[in-house]
Amino acid sequence: MPSLAQMNGSLYIHRFYIEKLRTNQERLFASDPELAQLLDNVAAILSEHAAELAEDIADREDDDS
Repeated sequence: MPSLAQMNGSLYIHRFYIEKLRTNQERLFASDPELAQLLDNVAAILSEHAAELAEDIADREDDDS
């Protein structure tokens, strides 16, 4: 099982790439809507995983206190 620090690092990385995907999706929307939609779909999947990870972190922090 990963440590709390590893989980927080993973959450940070998820959020970083979600932001990058969203930024590029907005930039590409006019020129390549299909690619923009694909980036949006990937960001949505990562967002779901990040939410689950944040929940796991909160549970772990509650267990530690």
